[in-house]
Amino acid sequence: MKQKTGLLLALLLVLSAFLAACAGGGSSDGNKDGTKDGDSSSSAEEGAEGGDLILAVLSDASSLDPHGSNDVPSNNIHANLYDTLVKLNADTEIEPSLAKEWKQIDDTTWEFKLQEGVKFHDGEDFNAEAVKKNLDRVRDEAVGSPRYYLYEMINSVDVIDDYTVQMKTDYPFAPLLSHLAHDGGSMISPKSIDEDYAAMKEGKEPGSVISAHPVGTGYFKFESWSPGSEIKLVKNEDYWNEPAKVDSVTFKVIPESATRAADLETGNAHIIDPVQPNEVDQINDSGSAKVNQELSRSLSYLGFNTKKAPFDDVRVRQAISLMVDNEEIVEGIYDGFGIPAKGPLSPGSFGYNEDIKGIGHDPEKAKKLLEEAGYADGFKASIWTNDNPQRIDIAVLLQQKLKELNIDIKVEQMEFGAYLDKTSAGEHDMFILGWSNSTGDADNGMYSLFHSSQQGPPGNRTFYNNPEVDKLLDEGRQETDQDARLAIYDKVQKILIEDAPMAFIHHQEYLTGVADNVKGFSIDPSGIYQLKDVSITQ
Repeated sequence: MKQKTGLLLALLLVLSAFLAACAGGGSSDGNKDGTKDGDSSSSAEEGAEGGDLILAVLSDASSLDPHGSNDVPSNNIHANLYDTLVKLNADTEIEPSLAKEWKQIDDTTWEFKLQEGVKFHDGEDFNAEAVKKNLDRVRDEAVGSPRYYLYEMINSVDVIDDYTVQMKTDYPFAPLLSHLAHDGGSMISPKSIDEDYAAMKEGKEPGSVISAHPVGTGYFKFESWSPGSEIKLVKNEDYWNEPAKVDSVTFKVIPESATRAADLETGNAHIIDPVQPNEVDQINDSGSAKVNQELSRSLSYLGFNTKKAPFDDVRVRQAISLMVDNEEIVEGIYDGFGIPAKGPLSPGSFGYNEDIKGIGHDPEKAKKLLEEAGYADGFKASIWTNDNPQRIDIAVLLQQKLKELNIDIKVEQMEFGAYLDKTSAGEHDMFILGWSNSTGDADNGMYSLFHSSQQGPPGNRTFYNNPEVDKLLDEGRQETDQDARLAIYDKVQKILIEDAPMAFIHHQEYLTGVADNVKGFSIDPSGIYQLKDVSITQ
C-alpha cells in the first residue's frame, strides 16, 4: 500500500481535534481484489438451528414502511419482514418469490402467477388483490412514496383471478422485473394498508401505522422497535417457503466503531457492520471472528446543491470536483478497500463502461475555473455528513484541500434520520452520501439521482435539473434494445461527469465482521444482509 501523503497526516491531526472517535487509516493486508477473506457463507459447516442473532449496526432504520423510505439501514429490516414478487440472485438474475411464474404477453403487458396458500403475519391472505393494493399504494400521490419512480411506468394492475395478476405499463420498460425485485415492491398486509389510509384521513403521516407495526409475509416477524436503540424480529414459524434457522434477530444501533468491534470479539454481537478499514487486521487476527468482504454496486459521492449559489455555476462544481483525489481517498481513508469512481455507475451494473473517463484531479485547473466564475477570493460554505466515520474523514480532508481555493468550509455532522430529512429539503450546501443500486440496472443507478422529477426524498438531493439528461433517462427507460440502452447511458454519464452535480468518490467494499460461530451469512452487492440461512453453532 502506498504511503499516505503529508496532507493526510495533517488530516489525522485535524481529525483528532474534530472527532476523537473517527476512524483513521491504519494499514491492512486484507484482500483488495474483492475476494472474501473469512467469508462465513463459503463454509460447508452447518450450524444448529435456533438462537438469538445479534447484529451491531451503525445506523437505525428511518421507517419500517418499505414504500416510505429509501435508505439501506431501513432496507435491511424490510428484507427480513417482507417478500417481493420476484428477487435478484447474486448474479443479478431474476428468480421466483411470491410470483411463481410470469410471462410477457406483449410489449406493455405482463402476467404473474402467484404462490398459493401464503399468509401475511396477521393471518391475511396473500393474493392478487393484495398485489394490486400494494402497487396502487406505492403509486398513490397521496402517499408520496420515494419509491414511486420505480413503478410510475405501471399504468394499471388488474386482478384476473385470485392468484393471477396483470400489469400494463405506459411504454415498454425493460427493467420491470428488476424493479419488482426492489425493496420498494415489498408486499404489505392489505389490512395494514387499510388501517394506514384510515389514519391518513385523521391527519396522520402516510406510513405511520405500517412503520409502527410492519406486517409482511417474510421469514421474520416484527416484535419491537426502540428508535435509536434496537429493532427485534422473531422467526415466522409459518413461513410459506423454507423458514429461517435462528429464533430471532436483534439489530442494535451502536454508533461507535470501537464498541462494535469489542462486542464482536467478546461475543456480545455475532455480526457487526460496518467494520472500519483499520480494524480489519485486528478482527481477522482475533481468533474469534473474520471480516467478510464484498464489492458493492454502491456509489459514494460529494453532492452539490445546484439550486444554491455558487453551486448553481458549473465552473464552481467542476473546480471543487477537480480537488477531489479519489485514489488518495480510497488508499488513505479506506485503506485500499474499494474502487475509485469515474462516474455514477459501478462495475457489475448494467450500463457501466470502464472506458469512460472521470473529471480527474487537477488543482491548477480548479483555480482557473474558480477565477473564471468570479470566486478567485473564494467563499464560505458547509459540507454535511452523517455519523459514518469515513464520510467525516472525507469531509475534513476536503475542508483542508479547498483552502487552496480560498474556500472556507465548515464540516457539520448530524444523526442519519435528520441528515436525510434536511438534505431532502434542500437545506444544504454540499453533502457526502451514498447510493446503492439495488436493481443493478443503469435506470436505478441514475434516474433517481439525476432526473429532475426525483428531487428531494427519492434521491436527487443535488436538485439537479438538466432537460437533456431528463430526456435521455426517459429514453433509456423506454428503449428495449440493450445496445441502444447502453449507448443512451454512455451519453448520460459523459454529460454528468462534465456537468458535475456531484463529485464521484468511490464504489465501496462492504466490510462486515462475522463471528466464527456464525454460518451462512453474506451481504449482497446492494448492502442487504442475507439472514434467512444464518445459523449459530454453540
